[in-house]
Amino acid sequence: QVQLVESGGGLVQAGGSLRLSCAASGRAFSMYVMGWFRQAPGKEREFVAAISWSGGSTTYADSVKGRFTISRDNAKNTVYLQMNNLKPEDTAVYYCAADPRVVMTKRKSDYDYWGQGTQVTVSS
Repeated sequence: QVQLVESGGGLVQAGGSLRLSCAASGRAFSMYVMGWFRQAPGKEREFVAAISWSGGSTTYADSVKGRFTISRDNAKNTVYLQMNNLKPEDTAVYYCAADPRVVMTKRKSDYDYWGQGTQVTVSS
């Protein structure tokens, strides 16, 4: 079992930055692929970014590529999402998730563990 707790959300103006954190507890954090997803009101939860267990590989949704950066610190059992040049359309609840498989995936059904989410609101 892995427990995930997100933090770092808030209200920011368009063009601003936020850094989300996801603290994990439980066994073998370093063995999990970690992902970030988001869900806007009335929309499906969508993939944002994922990082391999070692941190050596990352993948992003096209909508955030070049603006968001995912990273992890296995010594601290934490994964991060640095979000720059935020846009109003980035407004959503952001969730981190853990996938025990080896290969990174963008499918939310592949992630076994989820946090409670943190709200990000970008004003225009």
